[in-house]
Amino acid sequence: MPITSPPPLRTMSPWLTVVKDLQAERAAEVPFPPGETSFSLARTKRFADDPLPLLLESYERYGPIFTLRLFHGQVVFMLGPEANHYMTVSHASNFEWRESHFREMISFLGDGLLTTDGDYHRRSRQAMLPAFHSERVKATIDTMTEETGQALQSIKPGTTVDLYKWTRKLALRIAMKALFGLDPDGAEAQRVDAAALFEQALGFYATDFRLRLLRGPGTPWQRQQRATKLLNGLIYAEINRRRRTGERGMDVLSLLLDASDDEGHTLSDVQIRDEVMTLLFAGHDTTTSTVAFMFYELAHHPEVVQRMRREQQQTLAGGLPTAEQLMRGELGELEMVLEETLRKYPPAWIGPRRSVRAFEFQGKTVPGDAFVDYCSWASHHLPDVFPQPFAFRPERFSAEAKATLPKGAYVPFGGGSRTCIGMRFGQLEVRTIATMLLGHCSLELPASFQLKVRQMPTISPKEGLPMYVGSPASLNAPRNADPVAA
Repeated sequence: MPITSPPPLRTMSPWLTVVKDLQAERAAEVPFPPGETSFSLARTKRFADDPLPLLLESYERYGPIFTLRLFHGQVVFMLGPEANHYMTVSHASNFEWRESHFREMISFLGDGLLTTDGDYHRRSRQAMLPAFHSERVKATIDTMTEETGQALQSIKPGTTVDLYKWTRKLALRIAMKALFGLDPDGAEAQRVDAAALFEQALGFYATDFRLRLLRGPGTPWQRQQRATKLLNGLIYAEINRRRRTGERGMDVLSLLLDASDDEGHTLSDVQIRDEVMTLLFAGHDTTTSTVAFMFYELAHHPEVVQRMRREQQQTLAGGLPTAEQLMRGELGELEMVLEETLRKYPPAWIGPRRSVRAFEFQGKTVPGDAFVDYCSWASHHLPDVFPQPFAFRPERFSAEAKATLPKGAYVPFGGGSRTCIGMRFGQLEVRTIATMLLGHCSLELPASFQLKVRQMPTISPKEGLPMYVGSPASLNAPRNADPVAA
């Protein structure tokens, strides 16, 4: 069979989308689960600004499945281990992504792994899987350590660094180089600030929902499209160069350029662009957020930092970590900190879906063609699953404690056939950056800093993460000043 395109969306018009959503809701053949189903701009704004408390309150009131009307439409939420397993594994075939709320991302990412379903998604994933096999991922460690080492030269004692912004630039360079063989110092890459353009494009999803319906000059949509056009120029230039020169490597782009089906059909430039854009987004955005949130928590837990540094000194003896050491979990303290960070702050915090057929869960019915979301962020904060869920406790992820977690309790990378394809790569990248940062300097938060979280569409620090840089000599002696030491 030829490599085909995914099915078209029902409509690309934002206003017509609202109409069709309402029509689908009115055609529901079974009742929605109970919940807050009246129209409420206040509830919609609360969800947009700070969804976690709203979801946890609804869970307490209604249980693991409930309905919230957000702006114009009913959205069913399913929370907890059983719900996560139901949606991602046991009944995954009854849920589609493409017509879920992720459809908004198609204007930026195109028809990549994140926004497609069915046979098209399976074929695309199969084509890219070889690039994410463990041996291929291990081979990227040199790029990770080299790029991190260069980036650390800009972090000097006595200065303040926005760790979120610093990590975004670093992670994007690593993704460009390790995943796609793109030269981040090449002429085309130097012409555009890719990290800033991604921030601008993704900022569209953090704006008020009503503003996202608008098109034309001065709108968030136009700003996103301007950034997308510049990023497209970078990606298409590399695709054209590779086709022209025949240059290939051990990267995803090379696999996509040479992919073909049984009849010799290959991927178009647009199809390749969509997968590259999707993986560049996922390959740097989640890493950026995870590193930032990790060091925010470490700044409040200096005793954890000291354990991590002692472990690094014993295991690495002042040298750089190897891929085998990091992927085998030889730095056990780091592993627990990483998993606890992903529990509290799973970057891909929500899993939007749309039901194919009506179904029943926990005694409640859900119509077909309904928006149904699972939420790892909320599920990871259920006190009946994770006691003291808002506390940062890496020991939750000791081998003994992990063995007691119910199936579906911990889903920072999704589950089933749609588990994040770049999970190994992302974990190795976070481990590398964190290990080298801890060995390079001490980092402290201003005492006045208050963390605010935004969803755009991954969760991240809304106002960055300013951190004071201490000297290597102060690694075991935090400053006697007002910052919170890490």
